[in-house]
Amino acid sequence: MLLSRVRHIPTRVQFVHSQICSSYRSFMDLKVLLSSLNDFASLSLAESWDNVGLLVEPSPPHTVNTLFLTNDLTEEVMEEALQKKADLILSYHPPIFQPLKHITWKTWKERLVIRALENRVGIYSPHTAYDAAPQGVNSWLAKGLGVCTSRPIHPSKAPNYPTRGTHRVEFSVNCTQHLEEVISAVKEIPDVSVTSFSTRTDDEEQTRISLNCSQEALLEVVTFLSQNRQFYQKTEIMLLEKPLLPQTGMGRLCTLDEPASLATMIERIKRHLKLARVRLALGVGRTLESPVEVVALCAGSGSAVLRGAEADLYLTGEMSHHDVLDAASQGISVILCEHSNTERGFLSDLRVMLGAHLENKIDIILSERDRDPLHVI
Repeated sequence: MLLSRVRHIPTRVQFVHSQICSSYRSFMDLKVLLSSLNDFASLSLAESWDNVGLLVEPSPPHTVNTLFLTNDLTEEVMEEALQKKADLILSYHPPIFQPLKHITWKTWKERLVIRALENRVGIYSPHTAYDAAPQGVNSWLAKGLGVCTSRPIHPSKAPNYPTRGTHRVEFSVNCTQHLEEVISAVKEIPDVSVTSFSTRTDDEEQTRISLNCSQEALLEVVTFLSQNRQFYQKTEIMLLEKPLLPQTGMGRLCTLDEPASLATMIERIKRHLKLARVRLALGVGRTLESPVEVVALCAGSGSAVLRGAEADLYLTGEMSHHDVLDAASQGISVILCEHSNTERGFLSDLRVMLGAHLENKIDIILSERDRDPLHVI
């Protein structure tokens, strides 16, 4: 009897331990998770035409234990996400792009929304925000080229101006007796900040006034100055630019540390993307042995981003027929890998980066059914 009791003790301890682990299962509130995802790559980096962010939201409160990553959210992938008990689906491509006029069982995208809401699963899409991010899709694609330095083809600008306002107006006040009158008048205009500093012109001391103002306030400032021309001289109006964000933007222009033949570049790209074949358009006058030093790339559809970029090789998922002809006529070779084949591999890196960024508070899993719809046969 004593032996029998001893044998049961480990089983009981194991059961209690399992209950304790289950009670401490990690999760994040959806709103907290969304804030962390935006910290990882701000949605402000996305193109203005894009549809990014939280696309489907279950009724709050909603907690997330499992984040499911996919490049495209198809019905097959949705079924997989539900089987794996996902609470939030991060779909790189937005499954909702054009506005939906109704939610019925008629079309596959409407059915995605219905199934997500019925099963309390959120849908989030970063799309071009991840294209532009320094640690995003295009930077991952560039890893397959070999050792190189890269910069965005179309750099992103900061969401805000470095100072208050969109314009700067500077002018000199002739007489100190008018200085207070001028400053008091412009300070009464909304959305105007005023600074002043001393300058010397032609051995004459003057006070320079600098105003930062909004587009709307600029009209009032100009009206005031036109009505009080006796007070000032040497006026300058400048449009303020938002600063460029380092290593952030659409596409990448990559300069290899050591030039390689086109044939070598093709094999590197196929290896990186795990593809048996790619499509190639040879630039006029080029061969497979032609050296490649500069590569312009854009994950997905690259026509608009790559157009006009000076390079030996264009790398993207798809381009229009006529853009391929234009590039080839300039001696630029083009490699096309199909749209999502230039994006999907990034998700493995994303899983690791998000795990670290979210401090492993939730489970992050990759879709096993997500694939490019096109196959070479």
